[in-house]
This record gives sequence, C-alpha cells and structure tokens, in this order.
Amino acid sequence: MIKKLFRQMIISQIVSAMSVTLCLLVDSIMIGRFLGVESVAAYGLSTPILLVFAAFGAMLSSGIQVVCSKAMGKGDETAINRYYTVSIIVAASFSAIGVTLVIIFMNPLCEFLGAEPGTEVFALTKDYLKGFVFGAPAFIAAQMLVPYLQMAGERTRLVVAVLAMTVADIIFDLMNVYVFKQRMFGMGMSSTVSYYIAVLIGLMYFVRKKCIYQFNKKLACLKAVGEIALGGIPTIINQVSLVLLAFTINKVMMKTGGSISVAAYSIVSTIANLGYCMGTGISEVSLMLSGIYYSEEDEHSLGEIIKAQSFFSVVCGGAATLILIVAAHPLVRLFLDTNPEAEGAAIWGLRLFAVSLIPSTLNAAFKKYYQAIGRVQFSESISIMQNFLFPTIVVIVFGAIFKEKGVWWYFIIGEVLTLLYISLLVHLKSKKKFLSLPSFICLPSSFGYKPDDVIEFTILDRDDAISASESARNFCLQKGISKKNSVYTALCIEEMANNALQYGFEEIGKNRIEIRLVKKNDSMLIRFRDNCKEFNPVKFLESSKNNNEDPSKHIGIRMTLKMAKNIQYVNSLGLNNLMLEI
Repeated sequence: MIKKLFRQMIISQIVSAMSVTLCLLVDSIMIGRFLGVESVAAYGLSTPILLVFAAFGAMLSSGIQVVCSKAMGKGDETAINRYYTVSIIVAASFSAIGVTLVIIFMNPLCEFLGAEPGTEVFALTKDYLKGFVFGAPAFIAAQMLVPYLQMAGERTRLVVAVLAMTVADIIFDLMNVYVFKQRMFGMGMSSTVSYYIAVLIGLMYFVRKKCIYQFNKKLACLKAVGEIALGGIPTIINQVSLVLLAFTINKVMMKTGGSISVAAYSIVSTIANLGYCMGTGISEVSLMLSGIYYSEEDEHSLGEIIKAQSFFSVVCGGAATLILIVAAHPLVRLFLDTNPEAEGAAIWGLRLFAVSLIPSTLNAAFKKYYQAIGRVQFSESISIMQNFLFPTIVVIVFGAIFKEKGVWWYFIIGEVLTLLYISLLVHLKSKKKFLSLPSFICLPSSFGYKPDDVIEFTILDRDDAISASESARNFCLQKGISKKNSVYTALCIEEMANNALQYGFEEIGKNRIEIRLVKKNDSMLIRFRDNCKEFNPVKFLESSKNNNEDPSKHIGIRMTLKMAKNIQYVNSLGLNNLMLEI
C-alpha cells in the first residue's frame, strides 16, 4: 500500500508545492517579456522577502504534517483538531505582523536587498513589494491548506486550486500589461489576487458538513504552538538557508557580472523553484507517511518508504533532467528575447541546475524522512549543508576564480556533497553497512517491536479474512495470550474485515485492508487500515444508539468494540485507520 500511496499522493503534492512557485514563475515570465531587464533584476532582488513569507508558510505546513501524521498514527482525532485550531490562529497573527512591518520599513528593506536608492531598480523593487505584500496572508494560507486537504483526501481540490490560481495570474498579468499598465506594482497585485482565488477554492472544503476538522478555541494551547513550531524548525532552517544563499548569490552576481547576471540568476532560480517542487512533493509525502508509521513503530514500513522515495526521486528527477537540458533554450526565451548575453548565461545555469535534480530530490526526501522519525538535528544539518554551506563555498570560491560563469556550479557540486554527507553520517550513526537500507533507515536498536511480536495481513476477500483470523488466533496462543483473549482477537479481525468487505469495497482489485497485530505487554494491539468508503465504527454505533435502533443489528461491530480496552479512529489520506487494544 505504501508505494501505491506514494504514487497517488505525489502528483497532487507536487502540484500543491507549485502553489507558491507558479505565480512567481508567471510574474517572472511576464516581467521579462514585457518590462525588461531592469524589472527582472528588481524582481530578483525582492526574492528574499518573498522567501521569508514562504519560509513561514513552509514551516507551518511542515510542522502541521509532522504533528498531525503522528496523531493520525495514534488515532487521536482531538489532537488533530487542536493543531488545526492553533495553526489558523498562528498564521493569521504572523500575516498581520509581517504585512505591517514590510509596509512600514519598505525603503530600508529595498536598500538592504541591494537596490541603490534613487535608481530605477530601487523604484521597481519597491513597487513589486507594494503589490505583493497584501497577498502575503494568502501566500501563507495556500501552503498551510495543503497538508490538511491532503490528509482529508481532497487531492483533486488541490490541483483545481493551483490551476485556477495559475490561469488567473496569467490573465491578470496580461491585463496589467495591456490595460492597467501599472508595471511592477500591477504584477505584484496580480499574484495577490490569484493567491486569494486559490485559497478560496481550498476553503470551500472546510465549510462542508463532511469536513473532518473542527475549529475549537477551547482546544488552543501554547504547547500545541510549540509542537508545530518544533516540527517545522528543520523547514524554517531550510528556508532561512535559501534566503541567505539567494542574498549571497545576488551580491556575488552583481559584483562579478552586474544587473545582467542578476537577471539571469533570477530567471534560472525561478525555473529551478518549479523544478524543486518535484523534490518538495516527494519529500512531503515521505514526511507524512513516515510520521504515521514511526508513531506505530513500524520499521518494515519505514524501509518501504525509503525504497519508494528513492525510486520516485530517481525516476522523476531523471525525467526532469532530460526535459530541462533539451528545453533550456526555449524556456529561457520565455523570459528574455532581446538580451543575448543574459540569455546565454541563463541557459548555461539552467542546464547545470538540471544535472543536479536527481541528487537534489534524494536529499530533500531524506531530509524530510529524518525530520519525521525524530532525527531533527540531523535534518537541520542537512538543510544547512544543502542550502547554504556547500553552495555558498562554491559560489564564493568559483565566483572569485571563474567570475559569474563559475557561480552556477553551486547547483550540482552542492547537491552531490550533501548526498555524500547524508550517506556518511547515517553510516556513522547507525553503524550499519555503508549505503545499505538499514543504514538509511537510521533507527536506534531499541526502536519498535521484536519481529516475532508482530504479524501483518493483507485482505482482499473473505477467504483472506478467515485465514487472517485463524493465523491471529494461533499467533496469540504462541505468545502466551489466554485462549479466551486469543479467540476475542481473532473474532475482532474477522468481524471488522468482513464488515469492510461487505459495505466498504467498491470494486474488485481496487480496495484492500491491511491489518497489523502486535503483542505489547499483556495486550494485543490491532491496527486496521483500508482504502474503502469512510466509516467510523464508534460514531456509527453512537448514531444507532441515538436513533434507538435494534441492539441486535450490527452485532459484529458492537461485540468487537465492546471487547476492546482502547479504541481510536481517524480518517486521513483517504484511509480508514482504526486502532484497538484487546
């Protein structure tokens, strides 16, 4: 099921990652085609400010995924709603403060970014920030909505929101060029309006009766804020590193090649941000799934996640590399067609970026995996090495030796050094064979349950359910569980599986049930997970009781839940997740 989940989630997650990038890409193309090199340079200089808001949105999104995936693994619906409530409050507060500060300190900010006061570039940078800053709340909200909609199984809505945003931005940019003629301010405002359109489409899910999240101010607490922040710290470090790197490259490019080199870098970094969405999509899927299976102490499934993320990183990264190398010239021409010098530099840089995509995507996926399994400092160090230390060294050294043309080598050299760093560090930490799967899983020896204390089943039909029930009974007896409790456990598995088979299966071969049985002390833990119709047995029985239904109805579910000591249910990622302790 893990590889299938990866495949189902990757496309919507990659498209969702583009929610931040596509408007910036469209703006960059329109600015380059219609407003000239000075405007492109101004757009490039304003990038660090955009990345600051992106950093907070990404931190919040990542933190949400970490804490909610772990809550999902435990079946804790209350915790999920607590994080949902807190994240809304935090996002609204930061947005208000951030917008206010940018407006108040607009002039010194532009000067700090490298725009010289009194020049055209300074005025253009200021105009773009004026138009963009009012969209910052939607800029953040668009990122925050992604994990919630993904966990709710609303993948189609995510894709529709991003497509609508992109189309709107193209239309508004063209209207700005031909009708309103507000130049850089109009370009910023086009992005602002487009982000609000995307957020509105996403928010439509949250007002539906079937929304799985509930905003409740009574659940809000500072501890939840801290947990989200802690979960998102590696991402904020990652984004801060990117801001510092962009700032450093702009300075070096301006010194070695002037505004033409800065414009070329702006074009390449914009296209690169779109390419990085692939790594972001794969890594965010890894983060979410790893958090779930880590909380279940399922080492085998974590290994399957490593395999899946590596497979998709190589396949998707390789395909993107070929496309970008071949299409580098026409892609750059989308931005510029009147400046051969800037065009040549951008083509050279884009092709070097393309070669870096496979190691870059692998690095991003491993970074999020280690974040999910609690190796936070390790994940943070990867961010610093990948997005600041290694590339900055290359930029400074190669820039001094080979001038602006040498700066571009930071793409490939930085990513290869980072991948080598990860491989060596996990080998030293895990003390497992170099480049082996156990080495990359990187779990302490005390993690999880003994292999002989766990048994798993996949159920596709009634014969599988009967076989799983019998195997579970024998497993319990072998583990010293009483005959009565062994029968109870077997009965739970058979009853819940048959219920899903009868009422949840929609199409032969499409649905499946995965059951994990674990002996923990004197109890047996049963985890049911299926991709059938949404069904919460606890609420179902409560509803039946409130409607005064015949107690003899649904006797299997009633009996199963009555035998359980603890019950947790949550629906997430389009999956039913039921945890029972017998």
